[in-house]
Amino acid sequence: MEQSAAKAPVVEMRHIKKHFGAVQALRGVDLALHRHEVLGLMGDNAAGKSTLMKVLSGAYSPDGGGVYIEGEAVHFSSPMDARRTGIEMVYQDYALANNLDVSANVFMGREVVRMSLGPFGVMDYAHMELETKSLINRLKIDIASVRQKVERLSGGQRQAVAIARATAFDAKVIIMDEPTAALSVAAIDKVLDLVHQLKEQGSSVIIISHRLEDIYRVADRMIVLRQGRKVCDTPVAGDLHEFRERVVAYMIGARDDFAEKTTAQ
Repeated sequence: MEQSAAKAPVVEMRHIKKHFGAVQALRGVDLALHRHEVLGLMGDNAAGKSTLMKVLSGAYSPDGGGVYIEGEAVHFSSPMDARRTGIEMVYQDYALANNLDVSANVFMGREVVRMSLGPFGVMDYAHMELETKSLINRLKIDIASVRQKVERLSGGQRQAVAIARATAFDAKVIIMDEPTAALSVAAIDKVLDLVHQLKEQGSSVIIISHRLEDIYRVADRMIVLRQGRKVCDTPVAGDLHEFRERVVAYMIGARDDFAEKTTAQ
């Protein structure tokens, strides 16, 4: 019997496979993300984390397996397809236009047109500024003005703008790729606080990170990948020292919760 939409995970990836020539990047990975959940996705370099999320965000098509949104099978041919279903990805480099202000970045590609004059449109700047102010206030982001150019913002503020843009259009799922990389300690704290805000306001979040402390602080559950396979899928628990030891053991192959299943297959 099919899961009802009310009980189905907001996102489910079943037996995802992806190869690039002779390189098998993903070897049948399963992933489920539930409502109001923060999921930490970890693994060493080339473990398959970014590839898996690029499949979910529509940048890659899987070579096997399927993606389900609230129990319904979906097929993405581009990142825009994924965005239409409510999946947004925040990249490590922020993907912002530094020469534009905050509101222009939030609405980039989704500008509100006040009126059309033949092939041209007149944008409704006042409406976009008002909506951006409301969004910034709701997420408690510390930015003096939405008219401020992004190039004048700190790294933490830029990351916050990128996250705000992802949440501006009722995203069901927000994927963050190394959101605290190269940030100061104070900026890291603010970004992690923002993740808590998103969860409280109903979003589901997937965080890719090498910083184990960040996953420990914000994630409800963690998945660890190793050489394109899922080796761990468990709640985040215990103290930080225990958590570190467990994650490292999974990453180096000392522990594997799914080894017996893989051998059987």
